[in-house]
This record gives sequence, structure tokens and C-alpha cells, in this order.
Amino acid sequence: MQTTPFNHQLSIVIPVHDEQDCIPLLVKAIDDALPSVLNYEILVVDDCSQDNTWQTLVKLTQQYSRLRILQHTHNAGQSAAVITGVKAARHPWIATLDGDGQNNPADIPKLIDTLLQQPNQQKAYVIAGHRVSRQDSWLKKLSSRIANKVRGYILKDNCPDSGCGIKLFPRDPFLALPHFNHIHRFIPAMFYALGVSTINVPVQHHHREHGRSKYGLNNRLWVGISDMIGVVWLRKRPFHVTGIQTYQQPVTQQEVTHEHLSQ
Repeated sequence: MQTTPFNHQLSIVIPVHDEQDCIPLLVKAIDDALPSVLNYEILVVDDCSQDNTWQTLVKLTQQYSRLRILQHTHNAGQSAAVITGVKAARHPWIATLDGDGQNNPADIPKLIDTLLQQPNQQKAYVIAGHRVSRQDSWLKKLSSRIANKVRGYILKDNCPDSGCGIKLFPRDPFLALPHFNHIHRFIPAMFYALGVSTINVPVQHHHREHGRSKYGLNNRLWVGISDMIGVVWLRKRPFHVTGIQTYQQPVTQQEVTHEHLSQ
């Protein structure tokens, strides 16, 4: 599949829910890690947090000019927040990060370098992070390991760590995919149905310093396996990347700090 070559324009999409303590550190880490030659924006989508995440984000927009924030009017889930951010993105390539601070933004340039090393710069790729030394509980690591083994065997998506939040992919093909709850776990598998290859890159993984995980055994392993059955069905349905209209909308400072999106 052909796509827009990477031209150092990037939208970083971060879904968050109740991450008031993590998000200031994460935004600062992004600002510190990314080179000035990169034209990038940071889109943080607050999935109707119950703490002070939104108020914290509003304050951060006064400090970081690249930061744009959006808010769901009700809790719609991590995948819905990713989709909201990608729809609002201004640039043709998307990088995603989890909002809990466990992904290292310094790995984003590594993913970009891997993309730029590919011989055909007009070809679409998914560059996916692979957490080689996960800093999670044994139960999370075990459930993910089982789910990844089963998913890889059935979906053949060449992605040993589909749940890793840090990824790089082209915006328009993503928007042409059928969207469903938990699609963020199956981005390589869905792109595979379009003939798009995934390249895996070792990345760092930090301990969660603040807050708590929103995932456990039930919604990580069992729900993941049932979702995989749906992905198998979806990939057999015909869908084509045609007639994509790129979202372009100027955003004023007032809109940056008060935009609310319903899902």
C-alpha cells in the first residue's frame, strides 16, 4: 500500500483516563525527547476522567504550545480516545503513547529512524514497539504473553507485543479501517489485512509511578481473545482504502482548551 512519505510531520496521540499525576511528566518528557527539526503536535484525549486530569491539561496548554487537548463527554474507552485523536490530527503520520508514563517518548525517534531506513518511502508500514523488559506485575505479563502467543498464531500479524502502546503508522489508512472497541490492541493485525507490514523495534518500559492500571486478567486476556475472534471475521470482510477525506481544521487557543467531543 502506498501512503504519504514521512516528512518530519507527526501527530502524537495519547489517550488518558484519570492520569492527573502522570500527564505533566509525560508531556515534559515528550518536549525534552523530540528533536526541534520535527514538526509535531501532542494530542491528549481525556476519556472523561473523574480526577483532575482535564484541569491539569488545561494548565499545561499554557506552558506547551504544541499541546492540543480534547475531552470525551462520557467514558468511551481507550480505543475510542485513540480514534478521536487520530481524527483530529493535522499531520499524516501518527505516533501513539499510553498515558500512564510507562512508554518512553525518547523511543519515538528510534521508530522514525526505522521507518526512514526502509527502501520504499512511499510504502505504508506500522512501526511497533516491543517491550523487551516489561516493568509490570507477573500476572499482567503472563496474561499478555498468552494472549500474544494465541493472537500471533491465529492472526499472523508479526507483532510479538501488540499491547505495547508506542506505535508509528500512517493516519489515512488507519481511518479507513473498521473501528471497534479495543482496536488499539490489533493495529498491526488490521493493517495486515491491507497488505501493510509491521516492523518491531525494541523499546524501553518504565514502572508505573502514579495511579493504577485500568486492565486486569478479565479485560486483558479473556476479552482480548474474544476480540481476536471478531478481528478474524472483520479481516474476511471486504474494505478498501478509497475516498479518504483528510481532516483539516484550524484550532484557536480557546478550542484547544475547551473542545469536548462525544463518542
